[in-house]
Amino acid sequence: MQAMLALEDGRIFRGKGFGAAVERTGEVVFNTSLTGYQEIFTDPSYAGQIVVLTNPHIGNYGTTPHDAEASKPYIEGLVTREFSAMSSNWRSTEVADEYLERNGIPVIAGVDTRAVVRHLRANGVMRGVIASGEKLDSDALVMKARSIRKMDGTDLASVVSTKTIYEWGVGEPKNQTGDALLGATSEKPVKHVVAYDFGIKENILRMLTREGCRVTVVPARTSAEDVMAMKPDGVFFSNGPGDPEPLDYAIETVQKLKGKAPLFGICLGHQIFGLALGGKTYKLKFGHHGGNHPILNHETGKVEITAQNHNFNVDPASLPDDVAQTHTNLNDNTMAGLKSKTDPMFSVQYHPEASPGPHDSHYLFRDFRKMMDEWKG
Repeated sequence: MQAMLALEDGRIFRGKGFGAAVERTGEVVFNTSLTGYQEIFTDPSYAGQIVVLTNPHIGNYGTTPHDAEASKPYIEGLVTREFSAMSSNWRSTEVADEYLERNGIPVIAGVDTRAVVRHLRANGVMRGVIASGEKLDSDALVMKARSIRKMDGTDLASVVSTKTIYEWGVGEPKNQTGDALLGATSEKPVKHVVAYDFGIKENILRMLTREGCRVTVVPARTSAEDVMAMKPDGVFFSNGPGDPEPLDYAIETVQKLKGKAPLFGICLGHQIFGLALGGKTYKLKFGHHGGNHPILNHETGKVEITAQNHNFNVDPASLPDDVAQTHTNLNDNTMAGLKSKTDPMFSVQYHPEASPGPHDSHYLFRDFRKMMDEWKG
């Protein structure tokens, strides 16, 4: 089956089709992680995006429900150099090709992904279309790519968010074992955390649970009043897709909760914090997507290797004096963390829960637990 990736600027990439034989559109981004492709597939932060994986060999270890970050894949499409039609791993329950086909996700393989990445780095992320079939009209696909709604100004968080409130149960340890759990508690839940779902990853919920928290997950548009009625010891704001600026409901929620409970935000949650505290956000040229981004922690002087997945960032120059920058991305010196100087709230622009990625930043969940322990209300 022939396949094509068409970009809005007219660039065409041809290859072989796998997965679902459907046409999908989205913003084309690239991820440099070496492993963890199923976690990438199922990260709700990738809603609305076609993902180019720079690791040249994808699908070789298959898929398993234990590695999923959500109940289904959220990527719009996948671009790879080589895509394995078989799996070689005792944990695999379904080959990646069948898994993506069953979930309606198209794949284009046999593509020079280095060329795609260089093109996106030089020109910025852009809208694209993946299509497969015997006769493909490249001009028509380019025109369709140009007609796609841009990510800027789009609220995708409320689209991927849960529609109902639920209690998170203690799940299996997943792939976070051994040294990854050093410092984690085995006590019964003693703190109640309400977690806003803007596209939350399941390993975030696992990490909160390991710190002795009972977690209640709520929809993105849940009011601050309804959350406070649940009597939380802390409130968490999750990762998610899209532009943070249209999320006026979430920004207002943070402003209402500020000073009433300890707050912790990750990725989109971090951007919402920045806007709620008076700052501004902007779109990065090609985003940060990968598992090896170096982050300087200004409070400890240490460098953490982190997992990242975001297209927007908080402008540190726009923040008021009562907000401190706590972390910096050493690749491009962008802001990667903040905290309020007056209220118990902090956030980071990366994924301390990893999945996939390193475990250097697991301490942030312990910091949140400590903040709740010390909170006097």
